[in-house]
Amino acid sequence: MKRIVLGFLILVLTASFISGCSEKQAYQKYSNSFFDTFDTSIKVIGYTKSEDEFNSYMEKIHKRFQELHQLYDIYNDYEGINNIKTINDNAGIKPVKVAQEIIDLIVFAKDWYARAEGKTNIAMGPVLRVWSHYREEAEYDPQNAEIPPMEELLEANKYTDIDKVIVDSENSTVFLEDKRMSLDVGAVAKGFATEIIAQEIMSEGFKSGMIAAGGNVRVLEKPLDGVRELWGVGIQDPNKFIFSEDSELLETIFINNASVVTSGDYQRYYVVDDKIIHHLIDSQTLMPGEYFRAVTVMTENSGLADFLSTTVFLMPYEKGLQLVNSLEGVEAIWVMKDGTVEATEGMEKIMKSNGASGAKAD
Repeated sequence: MKRIVLGFLILVLTASFISGCSEKQAYQKYSNSFFDTFDTSIKVIGYTKSEDEFNSYMEKIHKRFQELHQLYDIYNDYEGINNIKTINDNAGIKPVKVAQEIIDLIVFAKDWYARAEGKTNIAMGPVLRVWSHYREEAEYDPQNAEIPPMEELLEANKYTDIDKVIVDSENSTVFLEDKRMSLDVGAVAKGFATEIIAQEIMSEGFKSGMIAAGGNVRVLEKPLDGVRELWGVGIQDPNKFIFSEDSELLETIFINNASVVTSGDYQRYYVVDDKIIHHLIDSQTLMPGEYFRAVTVMTENSGLADFLSTTVFLMPYEKGLQLVNSLEGVEAIWVMKDGTVEATEGMEKIMKSNGASGAKAD
């Protein structure tokens, strides 16, 4: 997809090898990456018994990301494939028969739209297209960068009714009732794809590993290095765009079988009159959210973590906290505009700053 990633907000932390451990003798750490899907670098780290075994898993992961990238693409056509763009191209014309992965994504997004106060709406394509145009113009001519007129945004918003996204699960079709409608699945597609792939590759035997898709990290079972019981995932300080050392991190959390996704205001943006205009657009105000610098969500399902990180970013703190606390197995960290940090009780228990560690108990 021609979608600039939210921005490498999460750094995967891995420990060095320590010799003499039985797990270390049986398993070795391998890693590889690719940059041809979802417009982001996707890195896979894992412990396997041989490099050939790891490469076999890596090949399957890469191929599956390519397939899902094409299905969820809103910009490009692919021979023999009906994708999200195909649905948009046929808005107001006819239902489009699509793969089950598209049906599942749209049903998921519609369901969570209703459950999360409508902050994240995959039918906001017309509004996001307006913002994308002004962002591209600003990149070309930053001195004359502008914010879209509200009149233009309100006109586009007339065609964002998610109830007019008609899914026929029995016949595997999707239909947009108005020809001026279009889907934009950028708030959920990468995480949803990552979760599909994580589940599939674990079922094939890849247990100890993690998939880092830009700012979206999906951790599998524990690292088999003989040293740790949990993976450490570092969360970037929004005030430090480029980082490589622990000192550059806002926090580290320790998890297994979970996903961590961050949404922030500091990676995809342009500037108008010295004000940062970022890309996370509230479906109700039609303007960029202004409550936080960043929100990180941790939960098992990567698609849900992706969706909720955007949703909670666009909510006032008290409402976001209430939503997160109402959901089983969901935790969050908020970085406020003044740099202060808030976290749910469950998140605090797995934070390095509160004494958490991934090491085995003595």
